[in-house]
Amino acid sequence: MPGAPPAGEPAPRDGSLPDGAAEGLGRRPFGVYVHVPFCQTRCGYCDFNTYTAAELGGGASRESYAGQAAAEIRFARKVLGPGVPQVATVFLGGGTPTLLPPAQLGGLLTAIDGEFGLAPGCEVTVEANPETVDERSLAQLRAAGVTRISLGMQSAVPHVLSVLDRVHQPGRPAQCARWARAAGFEHVSLDLIYGTPGESDADWRTSLEAALAAGPDHISAYALIVEEGTRLAARIRRGEIPAPDDDAMADRYLAADDLLASAGLRWYEISNWAAGPGAQCRHNLLYWTSANWWGVGPGAHSHVGATRWWNVRHPSAYAARVSAGDSPAQAREVLTKREQRLERILLLTRLAEGCPETELDPAGRAAARAAVADGLAEREAHEAGRVVLTRRGRLLADAVVRGLTG
Repeated sequence: MPGAPPAGEPAPRDGSLPDGAAEGLGRRPFGVYVHVPFCQTRCGYCDFNTYTAAELGGGASRESYAGQAAAEIRFARKVLGPGVPQVATVFLGGGTPTLLPPAQLGGLLTAIDGEFGLAPGCEVTVEANPETVDERSLAQLRAAGVTRISLGMQSAVPHVLSVLDRVHQPGRPAQCARWARAAGFEHVSLDLIYGTPGESDADWRTSLEAALAAGPDHISAYALIVEEGTRLAARIRRGEIPAPDDDAMADRYLAADDLLASAGLRWYEISNWAAGPGAQCRHNLLYWTSANWWGVGPGAHSHVGATRWWNVRHPSAYAARVSAGDSPAQAREVLTKREQRLERILLLTRLAEGCPETELDPAGRAAARAAVADGLAEREAHEAGRVVLTRRGRLLADAVVRGLTG
């Protein structure tokens, strides 16, 4: 089941932001995230805020959801006022956005464009489960204005997919990638997971090679995290399958970095590789560089200035809020200057461009020098005033960041 939401102060029903929160909104990129909280089945490792048909209860449905999300988009425009810039990026994630018909997803883009305007060259990403798209629907998504498709591949090995409770056939993501290219998508991304119990080094290499053979220009590879409350966690606790091995996952990461680099995909964030700057996910970069975005939908998070808020999580509660014309926000927090700086250090250090030393206090600068001496940060970049992780540093990124932030 979905994990617990964060704590925070109550959010006002009218959605109003603290004084000054929207000042300077036009000086930073602005994005819109739309959360589609539906899945056919719940994967055993997943604790995302998603719901199967049996979990929805009354007051919520797939059929009514697009209209509710459009209502929040109109609400967002009213709250943010005239200073908001055109939308630089849109990301429709989930859940499984492609459980909604392409026409409904296209309608959400129309709503965003109507309220805010889509900037020229706006990046529009849709996440897709390979079993929920085909040649025709991908062509319809492209015609609706989607510019980038992100396919949840996870693995190309049947027994690994089985442990993850993934239902697609191993060759399906590659077929979908080919259909997406034929439909005119310039940017096709595949998501992989490594460290699944029972996965071997050979299994992981098979998945990497299959992903590359599909011809994407972007690959995300994430270490499996066992979340409490999931079926996977329960199976491990009962001893049915072993827990992921940290050393094996480090080896898998290095294998991925080697193979992807040899194919022309370079890391630009610890878990993401792209075939050049144009293939990088601009929406995720917006998050990692502390820009502004509005998150639409149940459980979605938003960030404007130093204010962050998150919506009520269940689709029924969300539907009730937006139908009444109220903010769907459950709670919010206003970050202090120190919290903003620490968050910038955390996020920027994960990027290939690294973190400017000007963000660091004296103790953080001493930690940066120590990271260089220990082979965790690049010496040449440090001499140029930035902290850039080495390959070994990427494996120990959390420890490096703790040092930089004190």
